[in-house]
Amino acid sequence: MTSRYRSSEAFQGLNSPSPRRRTVVKAAAATAVLAGPLAAALPARAAADAPAFLHGVASGDPLPDGILLWTRVTPTSAAIPGSGVGPDTEVSWTVAKDKAFTTIVSKGSLTATASSDHTVKADIRGLEPATDYWFRFSAGGTDSPVARTRTAPAANAAVAGLRFGVVTCANWEAGYFSSYRHLAARSDLDAWLHLGDYIYEYKSGEYAARGTVVRPHSPANEIITLADYRTRHGKYKTDPDLRALHHKAPVVAIWDDHEFADNAWSGGAVNHTEGAEGTWTARQAAAKQAYFEWMPVRPAIEGTTYRRLRFGKLADLSLLDLRSFRSQQASTASGTVDDPNRTITGRAQLDWLKAGLKASDTTWRLVGNSVMIAPFVIGSLTADLLKPLAKLLDLPQDGIGVNTDQWDGYTDDRRELLAHLRSNAIGNTVFLTGDIHMSWANDVPVDAGTYPLSASAATEFVITSVTSDNLDDIVKVPEGTVSAIAAPLIQIANRHVHWVDTDRHGYGVLDITADRAQMDYYVLSDRTNANATSSWARSYRTRTGTQKVERTYDPV
Repeated sequence: MTSRYRSSEAFQGLNSPSPRRRTVVKAAAATAVLAGPLAAALPARAAADAPAFLHGVASGDPLPDGILLWTRVTPTSAAIPGSGVGPDTEVSWTVAKDKAFTTIVSKGSLTATASSDHTVKADIRGLEPATDYWFRFSAGGTDSPVARTRTAPAANAAVAGLRFGVVTCANWEAGYFSSYRHLAARSDLDAWLHLGDYIYEYKSGEYAARGTVVRPHSPANEIITLADYRTRHGKYKTDPDLRALHHKAPVVAIWDDHEFADNAWSGGAVNHTEGAEGTWTARQAAAKQAYFEWMPVRPAIEGTTYRRLRFGKLADLSLLDLRSFRSQQASTASGTVDDPNRTITGRAQLDWLKAGLKASDTTWRLVGNSVMIAPFVIGSLTADLLKPLAKLLDLPQDGIGVNTDQWDGYTDDRRELLAHLRSNAIGNTVFLTGDIHMSWANDVPVDAGTYPLSASAATEFVITSVTSDNLDDIVKVPEGTVSAIAAPLIQIANRHVHWVDTDRHGYGVLDITADRAQMDYYVLSDRTNANATSSWARSYRTRTGTQKVERTYDPV
């Protein structure tokens, strides 16, 4: 069946893998160094030095009357991503109501320059709500691929249903992006959500598929400079499955740590060596600049991804930035997880989130959340599973049951937010989460330590990785082996966890009606196979007014 959203109020807003020894690399600065590996990866050119659209087109952040369109033009063969060279180039856009472009509704042009890596964004307004549109770009007589997009419903529209693809954690070297291909093959998506780790920063070979590089990325070094981040984003957008999904529906994206560096926080990252790799301030600024150049994301305030979209009276979506403002992950030096002076959101963002949830008049309140908010303790896992699980979750490998990179490491913020939901009787709040490379279906209890279990303030659907290693990959055993042992023990120790799958890769499809929000979990046959098949694994839903997750036995 085809789901259609029916509206959104205008965009609002206020103001992983474990640590490892890394070889310090020098920044790649010369165009000649960048040109070889990336040029080899790009599609063949139709004519020498004619403008070309080698990285596809994309759209994002749908509004009732508008959409953000994106592309990158390659004006000459030398003007590859990150090169910093190439002439100014006029790029025009056309938006139509039909794929044949017989009914054109918007036209205009922008200038692509080397200062923005020859990327352009057109923020189109004046469109009709809840409507399919087709668009393309043109430069120098060359047309881009044609892509579909869709506006959000009107803010006060009665929306019968919404359907979103949901993805996270796509490591280029660990496999192929078949999840994107299977989502692109659907004809029922209103949009798709990317919950972070759209790219990975590692040098080639450092974080692959069970230690094996399935396909090398570019540049080969760990990305540090603006040129590096631009080159890596450009490499990702040569992937045919990723491009196909961008051509099929608008994306709504947030970042997590690997758009910067592993376990990033406001003042640094585990995967950053101050001095030897420059300053964190400069590296973070370079990563953010490249992200906003290469992604169809409309920032609420410059340099962050927290913002809010609305889809009629059915749902609003609060999107978080849990890297720009957070305190350093808890340790002996940086404080305990319960320290009220430590934060994952920052004061302004937490106040914005609380106010938005309280003021919401929609049936559902969705939260795009890059790291898991439901509490998690390890429990009585055997030693052979405890150590690899601790490695995956960045835990001290001595049995301490807390992941300090998740909300577990910032319990004062979580306590304040959940108390706010309960004290204001804010129901139907659903957290949509990535990062952990596993699938979870969770209640979010106010206090997980009580018995009987305390009331649930919200629910959470966690999506596994597109390709990044999960638990069976770290242990290097056949798929399903670890989950069969670990999942029951995790659930015994965490009574609010209805399901966890520690071993498989895939994606989710979120379907929302007035009565329930349902997540269908899909898994891939083999991330290392470019032609991997997809199959439905499980479905969980939360019915309106319950704040509880339950299993359902059919996908939508």
